[in-house]
Amino acid sequence: MKKEMLFNAAKKYGTPLYVFDLDILKEQTERIRAGFGPEISLCYAMKANPFLTGYMAQWADRIEVCSMGEFRICRKLQVPPEKLFISGVMKKRDDIREILSYCGNKCAYTVESPLHFQYFADWSEEHPEDGVLRLYPRLTSGNQFGMDEDTVLEILKKAKELPGIEAEGIHYFSGTQKKNLKRHQKELAYLDEFLKKAAEEQIDVRCLEYGSGTAVPYFRDKTAETFEEAGLKGLQDAVKGMQWKGHVTVELGRALAAMCGYYLTKVEDTKTSDGIHYCIVDGGCHQLNYDGQIKGMYEPYVKVLPKEVSVKVAEVSENKNIEEKTWKVCGSLCTLNDVLCNEITLKGLEKGTILVFERTGAYSAMEGMALFLSHELPAVTFFSKADGWELIREKQETYQWNMEDERL
Repeated sequence: MKKEMLFNAAKKYGTPLYVFDLDILKEQTERIRAGFGPEISLCYAMKANPFLTGYMAQWADRIEVCSMGEFRICRKLQVPPEKLFISGVMKKRDDIREILSYCGNKCAYTVESPLHFQYFADWSEEHPEDGVLRLYPRLTSGNQFGMDEDTVLEILKKAKELPGIEAEGIHYFSGTQKKNLKRHQKELAYLDEFLKKAAEEQIDVRCLEYGSGTAVPYFRDKTAETFEEAGLKGLQDAVKGMQWKGHVTVELGRALAAMCGYYLTKVEDTKTSDGIHYCIVDGGCHQLNYDGQIKGMYEPYVKVLPKEVSVKVAEVSENKNIEEKTWKVCGSLCTLNDVLCNEITLKGLEKGTILVFERTGAYSAMEGMALFLSHELPAVTFFSKADGWELIREKQETYQWNMEDERL
């Protein structure tokens, strides 16, 4: 997005500010879909950025939902139940029943434990009118998520015996930011072997929901093979090479959403201490998240927006006499951890200028310490060439969530 457009957004909506470019989001979704090929479906993990859910419900094949809050977002947006993939390691009985009463057998559900399976079995027995529930037992990758091979196989066998249950597929996800294609190839080979075991026990598994953990290259001089066209094609080839020939859906969040996002924060102070140039901004690490970043040690993609009204005029003056310096960019929190860039060389930085952190469409607005120090939540905006700017959330005070509620 051009500097002048971002400058105008900051002027209109203030800072800190999130900007999500819907055109970039759609382009990225189409790029990844093309890279995987037509035989692989796409699932959007809405935890990456729930603000984008309404659009991704149109552009992806389904939406992964991991909490009751996420489910209620989808229900309010009127996302068709057929589009929902109900996941999550923690499922309460009452929550499952609320979702089942709304979706029935129209969506698919993951099973992360024998208890989860029992919840669905009980419902199917009590509500035969709902038809057959489509379940995806989750195979663990050695952590709290899912179940071991023997338990998954046992649940697959039990599902065959129940008229109201179908184990349509299995679910697998082992982590995020997998930069090397070899990780995908190794995991898909392992899943192929497991599905072969299932077939040997007369268990027909038709579908695989694979959380690929495709990486995003957040930092300068850092690459991510799985994000590039060759990596996408490599995953497609690995799927085609499996002996098992069911349908594969690749589950993505970060890789779909990251590139569309911009985080704008204003410089409020600059100083030099012990030879280090410090820049203090009105945002901070509670609103900005790059997976793998540690106290600003890696350099993200950052633009400087001068404080002049006209960016074109500013660029002229910037080229003339504004000094280039190496800065330590720090946020507004009272913690030594609030370092956005430990060392970054920038030109034209002074009080009133705006820093634009790029590739922030995934997790930045979701994973930060939003309530720390009771700072405001930033406004959130959408942009597209077709519809222009749209404010979708105003700045919100948070102090009231950190004190007694007078209404109680």
